[in-house]
Amino acid sequence: MKQLLNDLLTSASGFIWGPVMLVLLLGTGIYLTIGLKAMPWHRLLDGFRLLWLGRKSEQSGDITPFQALMTALAATIGTGNIAGVATAIFLGGPGAVFWMWVTALLGMATKYSEAVLAVRYREIDERGRYVGGPMYYIKNGLGQHWRWLGTAFALFGMIAAFGIGNMVQANSVADALDSAFAVPAWVTGLVMAAITASVILGGVQRIATVAAKLVPLMAIAYITASLWIILAHVTEVPAALAHIVRNAFTGTAASGGFAGAAVWAAIRFGVARGIFSNEAGLGSAPIAHAAARTNDPVQQGMIGMLGTFIDTIIICTMTALVIILTGSWTSGETGPSLSMLAFNTALPGVGSHLVSLGLAIFAFTTVLGWSYYGERCAEYLFGIRIILPYRLLWLAAIVLGALGKLEMVWLLADVLNGLMAVPNLIALVALSPVVFQLTRNHFINNT
Repeated sequence: MKQLLNDLLTSASGFIWGPVMLVLLLGTGIYLTIGLKAMPWHRLLDGFRLLWLGRKSEQSGDITPFQALMTALAATIGTGNIAGVATAIFLGGPGAVFWMWVTALLGMATKYSEAVLAVRYREIDERGRYVGGPMYYIKNGLGQHWRWLGTAFALFGMIAAFGIGNMVQANSVADALDSAFAVPAWVTGLVMAAITASVILGGVQRIATVAAKLVPLMAIAYITASLWIILAHVTEVPAALAHIVRNAFTGTAASGGFAGAAVWAAIRFGVARGIFSNEAGLGSAPIAHAAARTNDPVQQGMIGMLGTFIDTIIICTMTALVIILTGSWTSGETGPSLSMLAFNTALPGVGSHLVSLGLAIFAFTTVLGWSYYGERCAEYLFGIRIILPYRLLWLAAIVLGALGKLEMVWLLADVLNGLMAVPNLIALVALSPVVFQLTRNHFINNT
């Protein structure tokens, strides 16, 4: 029975994350990029300026625009940036990195639109807190006839959060700390649950406060270490970048322990891992952006689109270059082991510990960010009475995740995570005229 369920989930995951879903995600990104006249690209610096100005916003909302982005980044900067990039290169060759870039550039328009709609259609719940996300912009934007679609999103999100945002992350932390420092899994689970409890029981304000301090710190530390290695191989960087672009269109021949990969593998795994990394189109990040202190949906959208740029264009590229420049990508290793090998090759005795700590901190912040996403989905379905029980269940799942074998959990989370995207993409396309109109009006009134 267990094997049958495992086979069914494997088949479902392969279909959901197959060509149809990748085309839908990329197609939506292309459509929104064209409809916005590539605004996310040429307004990128404006987005960073607004992010800086939004650190102390006093407008309507629960957390500052900066904290909203950091909360969203807390959920997305995780195993995808370390293990996901390594897996993409192992399965698709260096060319997969190019398709991760494409996914991110198109995903900026998607993430922008999600944040715009999240602020435009958000509500205030019984506690006086701002709540929003795909379930709310489906209900309030598309009308009552489409409410079932918002309910489907909330159901998928509530359950998927326990996989991708909780148990899988706790298991990654336990494995990393056990391999690097021989810390028993049960100790990791209990300590991680205790620290998480001290944060999430304080609600979105405490999550946002911690994220606003921890996310920039960990991102800067990881980027600094990566840059140190990249600068040590600076003369080889142009060849590495050319290798990435060339292999994106020609495929990669077998060499060393690398089995080789066709062009389709580069596209498939580059796009899939890119989306897994930045979550553009999945509908998770707008749940955080809906709580931002802002009266301008477009400004929050411009801040929101930075998440995809920072996550994939900057951090994932750093990981990829370290793996390629050190030659580790032909070793036959994959996932976190490949990233650890690459960093340890460049920084002997230090690199593997650095990756282990980075993975642990990235995964911990993902647990914090996704606790908020799952809780908002649960509140949409059951009201505010579900909040405390959900938080307690969340903490228990961390311990179970650290101890358990999670093949089934991984597969179920993968399936539900993909299913989250379907209602969200339908809403993004259907409500795109609202996004385009709000964007036009904003720039007309501010020029």
